[in-house]
Amino acid sequence: MAKKRKSSDEIFSEGRVPNQRLFAYSAGIAGQNMDYAFINGWLFYFCNNVLKISANAVGYITSISRLWDSVNDPIIGALIDRHVFKRTGEKLRPYLVYLPPIIGLLSVLMFCDFGVGSKAAVVLILVFYLLWDVFYSMQDVALWGMLALSSPHSEERARVSQWTAIGVTAGCALAGIFPLAKDFAVSNLGISMKTVFFVGSLILGLGGQAISLAAGRMKESVKEDKKEGESFFEAVFVLRHNRTLLLISLARFLEYIKLSVPWAYFFESQVSYKVGGMEIGGGTSQFIYGFLTGAPGTLAMFAATKIVDLVGGMKRVLILAQVSSIALRTISFFVGFNSLGRMLVTVLLMAIQGIPANMVNIAQRSLMSDSIDYVEYTTGKRTEGITFSMQNFTTKLGDALALFINGKLLTLVKYNHNIAMTAQNPTFMKWQWPMFILGPVVGAILYLIVILFVKDDKEEKKTVERELKKRRAELAEKAAQELEKIST
Repeated sequence: MAKKRKSSDEIFSEGRVPNQRLFAYSAGIAGQNMDYAFINGWLFYFCNNVLKISANAVGYITSISRLWDSVNDPIIGALIDRHVFKRTGEKLRPYLVYLPPIIGLLSVLMFCDFGVGSKAAVVLILVFYLLWDVFYSMQDVALWGMLALSSPHSEERARVSQWTAIGVTAGCALAGIFPLAKDFAVSNLGISMKTVFFVGSLILGLGGQAISLAAGRMKESVKEDKKEGESFFEAVFVLRHNRTLLLISLARFLEYIKLSVPWAYFFESQVSYKVGGMEIGGGTSQFIYGFLTGAPGTLAMFAATKIVDLVGGMKRVLILAQVSSIALRTISFFVGFNSLGRMLVTVLLMAIQGIPANMVNIAQRSLMSDSIDYVEYTTGKRTEGITFSMQNFTTKLGDALALFINGKLLTLVKYNHNIAMTAQNPTFMKWQWPMFILGPVVGAILYLIVILFVKDDKEEKKTVERELKKRRAELAEKAAQELEKIST
């Protein structure tokens, strides 16, 4: 007799995430990151160079807004952990279904020029940004929290984490086309910068959020025995039981202490090559550099779980990524970029560094998901909301610091937003290369020091999973018995 083939639901119930759901989830993350990468990478530039707001003012304003962003994330995470949607019994998925259209619309509004003057423009953008951030935080916490709920097994969550990283890379890569499109539209088509940014927000902001709706196809595979009466502060302070999460969060924040400014300042002021009679300008060079340095790491992500096994675990991936960043960036600094040949050597070195660097988010999210199991094992509570809100908290707090540093550095090198990048003063020109290539080394060193204290014990994970499986089976049996009593 032929063996009956299991349905996708049966496979899913055993902890294996069906590929079609996994790919939809990854596509949804790609769409969300198109939006985030565009706003995070270009809002400062748009305010500074299109709306003509001073770099120092933009640095202060955007850093203050990011500080608020970082504070509201744990609040949102704790509220999400305390709530279950009664109609569906779900904790996270509904946020992925209903919020993207609102977030996409606000993304567009941030890149509109309402012709109200620089001060009023800052107020409008700040209002739109704060609204965007509240809804985005809800979506983001739910989106990443689904990783922990996707399967009760750490090995399967590692596979899901691998595909989330592929989604992030795909989304950021699509957003990375923008500088190339911007240069072409302005130089060849005569389109104004204001129009280019508005169209970019429609495609990458609103369009990206439309794609993110696909993530709603992921299902919640782990159900919590929800206890009534937990206070908001209990939901927040359960973090004290999660040493792994706290250490990763601290390491990620310290990584933002880098003495650098956005890529566009370096490429647009310094980089121009002639190849076969054709001149390759800053925006095009930035796109090519990003593509070539990112491609090997992107391809390696498809074999991420095998690479992790080869290296010896998630923690070792994090260590390798920082050590290689420190070493290869230092070598690249001395190689330089003043000729096409030198730049190609630097690209090769950064492409090698990008392989372990692209594994970092896979490793971090996998370790964070495992830490949720550990917290459930020790406290009986699952903390997808507050755990992945800390990912946002750290990112936005780090962004606030980075934006503040951006403003200060540009002021120190006497950047003048009223003149072209290529016409800036000698001090500005002198410091662009050191800031671009060596700036991140400071954060890498600090990250490495903290991450050494993270624990990554395979045997402990197996013990926790066995115990949780037993508890959940007992709870399911108890629920079935109570249902049987009610029915009789």
